[in-house]
Amino acid sequence: MELLAVTPARAGSKRIPDKNIRDFFGKPLIAHTIEQAKECNAITRHIVDTDSEEIAEIAKRYGAEVPFLRPSHLAHDTANVVDSVLHLLGKLKESEGYEPDYVMILQTTSPLREREDIERSWQEILKGGATTVLTVCPTHPRLYHLDENNFLRLVNGTESQSTNVQEWPLAYILNGCFVYIIETRALLREKVIITEKTRGVVCPRWRSVDLDTEEDWKLAELLYKNKKHFYE
Repeated sequence: MELLAVTPARAGSKRIPDKNIRDFFGKPLIAHTIEQAKECNAITRHIVDTDSEEIAEIAKRYGAEVPFLRPSHLAHDTANVVDSVLHLLGKLKESEGYEPDYVMILQTTSPLREREDIERSWQEILKGGATTVLTVCPTHPRLYHLDENNFLRLVNGTESQSTNVQEWPLAYILNGCFVYIIETRALLREKVIITEKTRGVVCPRWRSVDLDTEEDWKLAELLYKNKKHFYE
């Protein structure tokens, strides 16, 4: 089967300037994702989707394809990843007649992702029955928001009276979704990444840092430097 890996990497990050090409342990951040994709035998093609000539040059240097640049209207900070992926698929079909069976989105902002996370996600797809598989990590089962008066309000549920943590249901959150795999037909039909038939693959919380702020970056560096201790 044709499995196209896509790495979104637009320029202009505000919270972490130039984060996709910023040095992370001796190489640009994006290089870690490209090298990981190259190690995955299931991936038949890997494209970096960017609006930046500089990012494109670095991506090519490390072995990814950049057949064309993302248009400016899909490169601002409020643009949705799904729109850019749909645009990419349209361009590939128009210019090459290429349409993969599945699309895998690998974010650059998950430097603690392991090859096993990608492979487990792909194996979940191969089981059949799901049109999307994505990664999640455990979280606290009680999620709150603050109302306009700063009072706590439970999100999506009613407050349990039990104080026994073991009685609370397990809960998970998207972990920056460092792996998404979507059946192309479902993606084109539903035009969303989290399709009606979506399964989750649970990953450890320590590997689920999503680089969005400088605080995230420092935490990721600390964990990456000491990750061998998590396997002892």
